[in-house]
Amino acid sequence: MSTYTLSRGIKQGHKPGENPWSVSRMVALLVLAFLAATWLVPFGWAVLTSLKTEADAGASKITLNPPGGFSFDAYRKVLSAGDIPAWAWNSLVTSVAITLITVATSALAGYAFSRIAFRGRRWLYAAIIAAIIIPPQLLIVPLFRQMLAFDLVDTYWGIILPQAFAPAMVLILKRFFDQIPVELEDAARVDGANRLRVFWSIVLPLSRPILAAVAIFVFIGAWNNFLWPFIVTTDADLMTLPVGLQTVKSAYGLQYAQNMASAILAALPLVVVFLFFQRQIIKGIATTGFGGQ
Repeated sequence: MSTYTLSRGIKQGHKPGENPWSVSRMVALLVLAFLAATWLVPFGWAVLTSLKTEADAGASKITLNPPGGFSFDAYRKVLSAGDIPAWAWNSLVTSVAITLITVATSALAGYAFSRIAFRGRRWLYAAIIAAIIIPPQLLIVPLFRQMLAFDLVDTYWGIILPQAFAPAMVLILKRFFDQIPVELEDAARVDGANRLRVFWSIVLPLSRPILAAVAIFVFIGAWNNFLWPFIVTTDADLMTLPVGLQTVKSAYGLQYAQNMASAILAALPLVVVFLFFQRQIIKGIATTGFGGQ
C-alpha cells in the first residue's frame, strides 16, 4: 500500500489495511442512499407542488413540467394573507426559551440522578421514566386548566412552561454523566471545589457535545409543536408559525399549492438549522444512543 493510499484512508476514517469499498460498506451506502431518497422525494414533491399554479396542483394528471409553468404565486398569497414575520418571531422566542430552560433543568436533574444518592431517588427516577411513557395528549386538559388558573393563556409563558420539561433528555444526560470519570470530580473536591463548582467547571465543559445535541433536538421539537400552542393561544399576535400558517386557508376549498407553500415556509428555518449544525446533530445522534451505540 502506498503512502498516499494509506494517508487518504486515514483521513477518510479507514483503518490501515481496511478496504474502503468492501461489500458490507457498499451495502450500507446503498441502504443509506435509499433512506435518503425516501425523505428527499416527498420533500422535493412538496417544493414542486408549491411552485405550481392551483389549477396544475389540483389536476388529476401528475406532471413534473406543469402546463401553466412554475410560479411563486402560492408563496405570495400565503405571505400576504398572514403575518409570517410575527409568527416566526413568536416561534423563535418560545423555542429558544424552551430550549434554554429544558437544557438547564435536564442537565441539573441528570447530574443529580447520576452522582447524588438522595432520599427517594429511585421513586423519582421511576417517575421520570413513567413520564416518557405517558402520551402528552393526556395532559392537555389538566395543563390548560392550570394555565387558566395562573392566567397564562394567551401569553408567552403559557406556551413555554408546559413544554420546558423533557424526561427523555434527563435520561440521555444522566447516561452521559455516568460515563464521566468520578475521579475528576474527586480531585476537584480535594482542591476545595463544592459540588456546584464541580458541575459548572468540570462536568459541563466535558458535556458540550451532548448539550448541543439536546439543545438542537429540543429546539426542533418546540419549533414544530402545533397542538399545544394551538390550544393555549387565541390571539393572532401570539401565534407560532405552525399555528399561524394553519389560519391561512382559502374559502374556495383545498388549495394544494398554498398548503405546500405553507409547509415549506414552516420547515425552511429547520433546514437552515440542520445545514449549520449538521455535525452536532450527527454527533448527538451517536452520543445519545439513537444511532445504535
